Amino acid sequence: MHRMASLRTQESLSASLSPRWFWIAAFWLGIGLFDASQTVFVMRAEGMHHAWTSLFITSVLSWLPWAMATPLVFRLAAKYPAAQWRQHGFWARHSAACAAVGLVYAAWVAMWEELLNPWSAATVNPFLHLWPQKFFSGLLSFVILYGIILLVASMLDSRERLAYQETETARLNEQLSRAQLHALRRQIEPHFLFNTLNSIAGLVRERRNDAAVTMIAELSDFLRRVIDDSSRQQVPLGEELEFALKYLDIQKVRFAERLQVSVSVPSELFSTAVPSLILQPMVENAVRHGIAKRVQGGVIRIRAFPTEDRVTLSVYNDGPLLPQGWEQQASGIGLANVRTRLQGLYGEQFEVNIQNQEPGGVEVSISVPLEQPVEHS
Repeated sequence: MHRMASLRTQESLSASLSPRWFWIAAFWLGIGLFDASQTVFVMRAEGMHHAWTSLFITSVLSWLPWAMATPLVFRLAAKYPAAQWRQHGFWARHSAACAAVGLVYAAWVAMWEELLNPWSAATVNPFLHLWPQKFFSGLLSFVILYGIILLVASMLDSRERLAYQETETARLNEQLSRAQLHALRRQIEPHFLFNTLNSIAGLVRERRNDAAVTMIAELSDFLRRVIDDSSRQQVPLGEELEFALKYLDIQKVRFAERLQVSVSVPSELFSTAVPSLILQPMVENAVRHGIAKRVQGGVIRIRAFPTEDRVTLSVYNDGPLLPQGWEQQASGIGLANVRTRLQGLYGEQFEVNIQNQEPGGVEVSISVPLEQPVEHS
């Protein structure tokens, strides 16, 4: 499988490195026109006498073999890149290719000089005499031109490989983020489900049937979202807030008046795109490590506000302060998952802060880029 993937990558790179004939033709035509113009004008300025039209045409057409050879050199460079220069096969193949292009070039120029006699010579040497003469006299220029083409091919190869690697990295990050999202859906605190079922059983024993039915309906809505196989990585903030409040509504049955909830989110932020299930682990930690540890319960405050080009979400609870050295301790699966997901979605463009608040309580906040609104499902 790995070998097949490698072959597909090489084929993709080779195909993407195939230059378009238009740009090849434009480049070499520009070189030919410049060379021909310089040759004709300089020689005429020095008082020489040649067949100027024939010389101009011959000079322009002499670059055609290099134009024809360029895509072939590019393909050969993709198959035997410059990174393999230490290998014997690299030098053998590219040397043979350079010699072949040089022979074709020499034959091409010799043919036109025999046909048009651009130098206005009294006698024109035959083709079989001109061909080796042109080849051996131009060996150095052949090597330089071939080397330049090979260098350009290597640069394009490096650029294409970098683009391919960036695409693959983005694809793998997306897959990782989706896997983490699915994992987070399945990491909803197991005790929450058990405690909720126990609360429902208690309501039934107390014959508070309406409350029990309401609780079952809320639990059903909550679990439907948890086990939803939707691949959405981002949802509107309003939808995410609804889900977090659904979780807290269920927790209120367990804690009754001990759990108070305060929400401060501007309505204009409801359509802002935020990562799916980003608030749930924050409020879960607030309940587990804050409210549940206080006999008298406490308050959970959810806030959202824009800061320049970012949106900040925070969850505060007035439970016990974090102990000294808590930074070196694991912050739990949920928040670790949050950090990893945010890195996969935003790279380094995010912040996660956990800090004690005076006179008491803990606040967890995240800041992510303020993105375009998404539709509420």
